[in-house]
Amino acid sequence: MTPWQEVPPPPLKITPLGWLRVIWRGGLIGALTYGGLFVLLLVRLVEWPLCGQARPVTPHITRFVCRSALRLLRLPLTVRGQPMTHPGAIVANHSSWLDIFVLNAVQTIYFVAKAEVAAWPMIGWLARATGTVFIARKGTEAKRQQEIFESRLQAGHRLLFFPEGTSTDAIRVLPFKSTLFEAFFSPALERSMHIQPVTVIFHAPAGEDPRHYGWWGDMDFASHLVKTLATPRQGRVEVIFHPEVPVDAFENRKTLSQHCERVIRTAHVNAV
Repeated sequence: MTPWQEVPPPPLKITPLGWLRVIWRGGLIGALTYGGLFVLLLVRLVEWPLCGQARPVTPHITRFVCRSALRLLRLPLTVRGQPMTHPGAIVANHSSWLDIFVLNAVQTIYFVAKAEVAAWPMIGWLARATGTVFIARKGTEAKRQQEIFESRLQAGHRLLFFPEGTSTDAIRVLPFKSTLFEAFFSPALERSMHIQPVTVIFHAPAGEDPRHYGWWGDMDFASHLVKTLATPRQGRVEVIFHPEVPVDAFENRKTLSQHCERVIRTAHVNAV
């Protein structure tokens, strides 16, 4: 049997009307996104000298942009449960770049992303401006990254991790990697930290491949973006906030990782 990562998506077929949607929706969302970036950077020029690492204003700009982008895309969003109020971090499953808009639309968070994202054209600018934490996959960087996590979490930032380590075809949840969970067990954080599992479920448009919103294997960003913009009637996306758990209730990073994976996977399987 061919591994799921190697199963290609259906061929991209876009009608002339579909290309009009790409131009119309893409133009509006692009103007909104980079217009919002410009405003955010102007506000940050004042916010940084006054507030330092704290960001009392700019995250509201990010949330407005992401909510508005989903409306322009005509992708309905429903939310179940409540974002936690304790200090802590969030872990979620990862289907595609759309997760960034969806999760930013429902709460104030700061993503943790691989270092390569910082160099991506346009996307890297957005990620840096919105406070993304970039991590390198090197053992020699572990201590420095731990210090960055501690600093950001102690500043009240809610960091969001994708423990699967990659995006998927949107119909499955991959085994969680427990490595990043180790940061939560540092002496400075262990007794105060809570972790909230969050499940993101994409429902494909009626009659479309269930993997419609997934982004996996060798798929490039441009073709996935064009397909999404061209979709005449979108499906929907659902976000489920599960009860948060205290870090010190778990023996180690593996048991905490397994708990979060089990909660997220169960909700995803039951909804898809």
